[in-house]
Amino acid sequence: MSEPASISQGIAKRYALAVFELAKDGNEFKVMEGDVVALQTALNDSADLRDLIHSPIYGRDQQFAAIRAVAAKMKLSDTMSNLLGLLADKRRLFVLPGILTTLRDMLAEERGEVTAEVITAKALTKGQSEKLVKTLSDQFGKSVTIDETVDPAIIGGLIVKVGSKMIDTSIRSKLNALQNNMKEAG
Repeated sequence: MSEPASISQGIAKRYALAVFELAKDGNEFKVMEGDVVALQTALNDSADLRDLIHSPIYGRDQQFAAIRAVAAKMKLSDTMSNLLGLLADKRRLFVLPGILTTLRDMLAEERGEVTAEVITAKALTKGQSEKLVKTLSDQFGKSVTIDETVDPAIIGGLIVKVGSKMIDTSIRSKLNALQNNMKEAG
C-alpha cells in the first residue's frame, strides 16, 4: 500500500471510530447505518458529489456549504451532518469513502456479522448465493452478508474477500498462474 493511501486510511479510521463511539453512546446504530447506506448510494450514483469531495477547485466555504446542503436534503442525522461539516472545514472530505467503508465494517462487527466481497463473472443465482453464505458462515463462525460485484473479466469462478483473507478461484488467476509457470519453464 502506498504511503498516501495508508495515511488516508488512518485518517478515515480515526474519524470512523470517533463517530462510531458517538453512535454507541447514543444507541443510534440503526440511524448511523441508514446514513452510511444513503451516503454510499449517493457517492455511487452522483458524479457531482464525488467531484465535490475530491476536487481541489472548491474552496473550504464552498465545500462546507455544499456538503451541509447535501446532508440536509438527505435528512442525515446530526452526528453524520456534523461529521461532514467537520470534514469540509478541515479539507478532508476525500476520506469520506474510507470512513463509510470502515463504519459499515464496524457496524457489521457490532451485529456479529461479517461482509464478504464477492466478485463473480456473472451474477449468482439465489441458490448459489445462499450456499455461499452458508459455507462462509460455517467457515468464519459469524453471520455473513455478501456484497456481490459482477466482473466478466475474471472469465469464471469467483473471488471472495473477507477481512484480510482472499480466496481466488477465478479462471483469470489460474490462467495468469499458468502463464507465469510457462515463462519460468521457458
